[in-house]
Amino acid sequence: MTEPEPIRVPAPDAIGDIVPGDPPVPITVWYVSAARTGETMSMALAERLIINFTHGRRLVIDLSVGDQIARAASTTRRRYTRHTAQDLDAGTRRGELIVAGWPQPHTQPEAFLADCATRVMAGGCVAIVLRAGALTVNQLLIGAARAAGLTYLQHIVAAHELSDRRGQLRTDGTHLPVHSDVLIFSSSLGARSGAADG
Repeated sequence: MTEPEPIRVPAPDAIGDIVPGDPPVPITVWYVSAARTGETMSMALAERLIINFTHGRRLVIDLSVGDQIARAASTTRRRYTRHTAQDLDAGTRRGELIVAGWPQPHTQPEAFLADCATRVMAGGCVAIVLRAGALTVNQLLIGAARAAGLTYLQHIVAAHELSDRRGQLRTDGTHLPVHSDVLIFSSSLGARSGAADG
């Protein structure tokens, strides 16, 4: 006697996307080292961002803390310039990739992402690295990016190695950070013209 075929029940439809869409924004996990204290990202994260979101000789605009983007741009033969949130709108060349940490001093998401939208070339990307524990601001950044004409492309979870301190707490009782979040926004291929592309 053969056993009856099991009844297969499909998984329910996903709900609760931060940005509704078809398809929804993909979440990717990268295993990279944590940033040093006071810096935006590790060298490993900087290299992966540049390799994944730029082509050779294109301009990378850096608004991060630390020299990781500059070093990664040099080793991958990308052109490089450093800016602050306050002088970003003063440039004329557009970058294929803009990399920034968040929060940025003395600026709000709407103004900052509007400036990014004017400086990123058509088809280029803006990568925002969120400080550990700052994920609650992602919806503000996503809304500001959308208002600036940028598209929410990808959410990268940069998972850090914690094998030597797993399960430990800080002295204030909060958990040690185990990842950073990177929000990737893209500029439409039919975007603005007028400024020189990098």
